[in-house]
Amino acid sequence: MIEVLLVLTSLSGLVSRVTPRPAAATLLAIAVAAVGLGPAASPAAAATIPAGAGSYTDSRPAGTQGPTTNTGAPVTPKLTTGARDKPVPTNDWWSSLAFQRYGDNPYSTPMYGHPLTYQAKASGLEVGYPTTPAIVGDGRQYEYAHKADLTVGLSGLNSPDTKADAWSDWTVTPYWADGSRTFRATIGHGMPFVYAKGSGGDARITTASAPTVFSDQGNVLGITVAGHHYALFAPTGSDWNISGSTITAGLGSKDYFSLAVLPSTDALATYRKYAFSFVTGSQVAWQTTGGNVRATYSLTTEAKEGSERGTLQALYRHQWLHTSDALTPYTYVSPRGTMKVRESATFTTSQKNNGVVPALPASSGVDKARLTGYLNEVANASDPFSGATDTYWTGKALGRLAQLVPVADQIGETATRDKLLGLMKGRLQEWFTAGGASEFSYDKDWKTLTGYPASYGSDTELNDHHFHYSYYVYAAAIIAQYDQAWVADSAWGTMIKHLIRDTANASRTDSAYPFLRGFDVYAGHSWASGHQGFAAGNNQESSSESINLSAALVLFGSATGDNALRDLGSYLLTTESEAITQYWFDASQQVFPASFGHDTVGMVWGSGGAYSTWWTANPEEIHGINVLPVTGGSLHLAREKAAIKRNIAEMERENGGPAQEWRDLLWEFESLADPASAKAKWDGVNGNYTPEQGESKAHTYHWINTLAAVGAPDMTVSGDIPTSAVFSKDGTRTYTAHNHGSSARTVTFSDGKTLSVPARSTATSTGPGGSDPDPDPDPGDPSTGNTFRLKTGGVLTTATTDPAGADTIASADGVNRDGTPYRPTVYEVKKVNGKVTSGAATAFRLRVDAGTKVGLAPQVRVSYDLTGDGTFDRTETFRYFATDPVGGWEEYTQAVGAQATTGSLGELKNGTVRLEIWNALGNGTSQVQTGTDAAVLRIPYQ
Repeated sequence: MIEVLLVLTSLSGLVSRVTPRPAAATLLAIAVAAVGLGPAASPAAAATIPAGAGSYTDSRPAGTQGPTTNTGAPVTPKLTTGARDKPVPTNDWWSSLAFQRYGDNPYSTPMYGHPLTYQAKASGLEVGYPTTPAIVGDGRQYEYAHKADLTVGLSGLNSPDTKADAWSDWTVTPYWADGSRTFRATIGHGMPFVYAKGSGGDARITTASAPTVFSDQGNVLGITVAGHHYALFAPTGSDWNISGSTITAGLGSKDYFSLAVLPSTDALATYRKYAFSFVTGSQVAWQTTGGNVRATYSLTTEAKEGSERGTLQALYRHQWLHTSDALTPYTYVSPRGTMKVRESATFTTSQKNNGVVPALPASSGVDKARLTGYLNEVANASDPFSGATDTYWTGKALGRLAQLVPVADQIGETATRDKLLGLMKGRLQEWFTAGGASEFSYDKDWKTLTGYPASYGSDTELNDHHFHYSYYVYAAAIIAQYDQAWVADSAWGTMIKHLIRDTANASRTDSAYPFLRGFDVYAGHSWASGHQGFAAGNNQESSSESINLSAALVLFGSATGDNALRDLGSYLLTTESEAITQYWFDASQQVFPASFGHDTVGMVWGSGGAYSTWWTANPEEIHGINVLPVTGGSLHLAREKAAIKRNIAEMERENGGPAQEWRDLLWEFESLADPASAKAKWDGVNGNYTPEQGESKAHTYHWINTLAAVGAPDMTVSGDIPTSAVFSKDGTRTYTAHNHGSSARTVTFSDGKTLSVPARSTATSTGPGGSDPDPDPDPGDPSTGNTFRLKTGGVLTTATTDPAGADTIASADGVNRDGTPYRPTVYEVKKVNGKVTSGAATAFRLRVDAGTKVGLAPQVRVSYDLTGDGTFDRTETFRYFATDPVGGWEEYTQAVGAQATTGSLGELKNGTVRLEIWNALGNGTSQVQTGTDAAVLRIPYQ
């Protein structure tokens, strides 16, 4: 349970958002005392390393600590000799291999690679495949906990420890040695295989219970343990021998063998093909072009036998939702929902870039006099930093000021803008100069830069660097927007770049810092704990503070002309946005177990998720911790407006009413989906509340009233630069973009709208824009009628002159897709107006053809977005249609009956109507007719 973990693990991930009230402060003191974090001996005098106008030290300030065990003893990375000079990526899914947090465990804690889980022990590597969730902690946590099905190693292996020997973007190779034997096992995210190499003994598999053999082909053995199917692969010429729960095979002159978890016993032949194509490395490459982010994930392999160099990879939900690459019918269970298997060493994802803007656009909804008063409250405060001294709370204060600089500039309050900039510069310069009360220190063993005074284990456990430093980088990005000289490398830019290299280093050859310390490129999000020393794996609570770093990279890269850094920020933000959508907010409602009674989690763990925080069970903070800080980088949350509404509704249910403590954060969150409701709550309080410590009344007032005026973010449209955004209200879009460059440029949006933006300025325009990416019917089409034909190209049209045609419906890939659209063929019409016809119902008439394929089942869902804001208010899913295996069109209508409906019909005002058709069963494609009277949808509207 989380409460127990908190005491036993010294606050790893006890994120830096603790509201300073007595209960939280007491909890922190108790936990620190429990793990014995006393002061270390004073180190030798530190050398000062110049960094532009700034500096840092090469040893810690007197009386402070670096990484320690839970008893306070200093600890260095557990690495093999060949790996010692390579920066180790702490804050990863496997970090306990390198960070010995507990003195009595020199091996590892459970590591969640998915679909497999692992734990190192003296005799080798435990391997498990958890497929049944447990609900623990009074129903507040779900977990697929590691439980060993088998242990892989060598006969007689009894190693005193396990070290990290090699690693790449999402794979790692732990190493065992006992004086007579050496053993290595390469494991990774999405890898159904364990690739083993050893010397000094036979290959040995020890099963948790006596195995059942379903296939014995000599060197290839298929076994079932605890209901899970595994294949064991020894070198050709070897033979597996079974004695109770011990299975061995001589390796002869070879030093390799492998095993795989199988999705089914009949997959053995496919998996056998890749048994000796050993993975040797993994790498992601990203590219941002024209408003889209593409990422290619590649494994490198070595053929131990034969010439096969391919492999099998299991893709997480956030990946397979955004790939057009072919996938096999094979799937796995995971805490992140279904994983789908690709038969290739590479796959590519493509997503629309989620824009970041320095501030929301100017609007008529903001009263200048009132906003000026709120700005002055912050700028003229006796202590704008609220007594902050450590890295986290200083960062929060910097972030609060940074949000107000472009707001003050927007309304012409230049004196206030410059005062805020001066406050930020002064505090940053204090931190960026060694020898004062606050400074940064470099640890050559752990290859990390730590700020002192540290907080929440950022020193002793290497926690949360990406959270803390995100605020510093964001503040520097805002400064750079107005003062390029301040961020020059010869001035303070070099220190900012050290923080970036520590947290989000894009280089794999930098000897000073690891590649992307905290961001797990395959999991799609960051991890908070530096040591990963938990039974539940690693964790991340405040995903939004991770997004804050990505947004800061976009802005800082844009402001300094570093396009590579800007594009890194776009990749990180866009990728983590989908992970947050799926794994924190369960927006598709396909990830959390049915037995878990929550719509969101405050924390994601390697083993699952928890409706909790590290410091409180208050629902406001559980829901708000993945919202703060609210910035121009928060707009990505608006992609899933229905999930926001569910989130707010659950918070109010759990809270027994509307938010009181973090009300400003949650108003701002709600405004991304329902600006009018958020504004009503703001108006009802009329400024009489205490802001969350990273917020201000000035920022909250500007945010809520701006969105009430221009509408919620329209995430269906993106600009061709990452510093742009679109908003929509009552059918009118507001386009905004900031040009950090030194010359004017034209920004083109995906709906065809163009916006001319002067140099170093923000521009805003309103209007209907150009043609939508999924266009409406041709201009000559009739503008009225409630009957729409399916038109090839994904259009619903009232026109009757289009030629007949047909579209392909994708295969269900052998999996039951009943009720859930899977790679659907989609037809849509926008800007529809109409009133509900009393007593009428949705109707359709479609012609489908499965050819000679057996068991296909076309299924239809019709959805209504009543206001065109991107949220579908009503969905109607119909039962599938059982096709026959005879060529020729068959008719499918609403007469099959409704399977499920959600929401209610209402008046369409510039609304959107969508029809999706997919194959619910079978393993083959089919067709649907278009452009005829037998390819129509009739909606119940006048």
